[in-house]
Amino acid sequence: MEGSGATPEEEESGAAANGAPPPPPPPTPAAPCGFSSSLCFSAAAAEPQPPAAGGRVVQSQWEINNAACQPEEDEEVVGPRDRPPEEPDLVIEVSGRRIRAHKSVLAAKSDYFRARASRDVLRVKGVSYGALRLLIDYVYTARMGEVRHDNLAEVVSGARVLQMPCALHCAAEAMRAQLCLGNCYQLLCLAKKQRLAELREAAYRFMSDHYLEVLREPSVYGRLSGAERDLILQQRMDAGRPCLLVAEVSDAFERPGGGSRPQSRESSRPQSPSSVVSLEESGSLIHCYQEASGEWRVLTRLPEEANAKGCAMCVLHNYLFLAGGIVTGPVGSEPRARLSDKVFCYNPLTDTWSQVRPLAQPRSQLKLLALDGYLYAVGGECLFTVERYDPRADRWSPVAPLPKGAFAVAHEATTCNGEIYVSGGSLFYRLLKYDPKRDEWQECPYNSSRRRSADMVAFKSFIYRFDVSSGRGGEQGGTSGGVEVFRYNTVAKCWSQCASLRPSGGPIQPFRCAPLGNTIYCVNRTGTLRFSLAQDGEVEADGGLKGTFDKELLKAPLDVKGVLLPFVLTLPERLDKTGDQEGSLPL
Repeated sequence: MEGSGATPEEEESGAAANGAPPPPPPPTPAAPCGFSSSLCFSAAAAEPQPPAAGGRVVQSQWEINNAACQPEEDEEVVGPRDRPPEEPDLVIEVSGRRIRAHKSVLAAKSDYFRARASRDVLRVKGVSYGALRLLIDYVYTARMGEVRHDNLAEVVSGARVLQMPCALHCAAEAMRAQLCLGNCYQLLCLAKKQRLAELREAAYRFMSDHYLEVLREPSVYGRLSGAERDLILQQRMDAGRPCLLVAEVSDAFERPGGGSRPQSRESSRPQSPSSVVSLEESGSLIHCYQEASGEWRVLTRLPEEANAKGCAMCVLHNYLFLAGGIVTGPVGSEPRARLSDKVFCYNPLTDTWSQVRPLAQPRSQLKLLALDGYLYAVGGECLFTVERYDPRADRWSPVAPLPKGAFAVAHEATTCNGEIYVSGGSLFYRLLKYDPKRDEWQECPYNSSRRRSADMVAFKSFIYRFDVSSGRGGEQGGTSGGVEVFRYNTVAKCWSQCASLRPSGGPIQPFRCAPLGNTIYCVNRTGTLRFSLAQDGEVEADGGLKGTFDKELLKAPLDVKGVLLPFVLTLPERLDKTGDQEGSLPL
């Protein structure tokens, strides 16, 4: 930082060697303003003159600029506080050109000009003419309008020479608004080189918010270090608060004549796609549970091109993926259904839907799972094939299929300890495990329960299976419907019963589950059960945590007509706060 004395970077024009005052400059024609009404730019041979437009224009422009660029309260103001002279009183010479400005205006924002306020002509080196124009324009307007990634280094260097820290912040803010996939890596490098911490963090945040696009771009993701890749992914996972959401989709077993049947062991064979009808468009919604108010709010709507019937969903890298389904004909026409291969993903950080590479094989009633950064589409109606999606390559590729004769449709599926577990069957029930390292399926022991399984989720090294009793007298467990919870130790490979629920009211309807924290939420259209783990840290004989059902039944989303598929996403603060307000989000 320069002091108040003369340096090799500037000279006071017209000073004689013996200290005599310089002769007055010869009169020259007035030069027109080329920057603003308060500033004049001229060639090197021109001398400062009053502006041709008159003093009133300068005074009006100063009043506008001074109102937009007031100094801080504790900042020293050089020159009159009410208004500056009606014509520029400083000539700045840079790169053979001259800029005329007001001393008091520059001194209010720059220690460099404040220390040289006694000079009428100032020669500056180390700053380009273009950068100086932008910086002085910022002083008068409080805006950095023409800064771009190709001149950012010049502007930052000039702001440091002229001791204008506020201009550094403004330049970083201007570049933050220009961040895109094409320049985010270049701006990150500039920010690190120029020591612009705010711009560096903004570049990382942009990459985090648009993680999938960055992941598929070799010129960006391929040039990031391993630590930077971990950083942007971790920032994405920590971008807000984990929230429970449900997607309202069509019942894949709905009949044209009305009525539906749940997917169950007693009747695991699905209907033909030609015998199903689509849910009304208004039903394809995603609801978010607001824990503070105990209410559900609409977060977004499924894309019109997405198929809400027979689809599958899962979360990967804090994106919601929707794959497959059944495509039906137009409303009112004879339903002609076909299977879909489309795959969509929802980004909660930008609140946008996009479409990714379609499945290699159309599927309905499939299981979609996320494991080690990949998506797995398992089976489907009468399908044994399995395919894996690599988000970096945006490509689906086949992996080992389900064993022949396994089951027509998988009932439940989950991931645990780096492996995929799938259950299903009709005459007899099986639990299969897929090892991605060996690319093979293995048989696992299955317990003797004959009840209908509602869902199966993983928590740490255990799999929890929720069996629902319909309450018919012939079933084991009495006439009142209830829920039995079984736990599978994936290390010891053994099952044990860990909890049960006998409601005082009617039988419990089938539900779907999603873990959030130490709680497993069991959601259907009548309400939400909560199965809490490790409230007191008690460990049972098989090493699992003791679980209990909460007696309070949470509300269900209002006026839902379809099946509710629960999942967990980390929502940014703006979406979370919007959901706390009355009413739903605009669609």
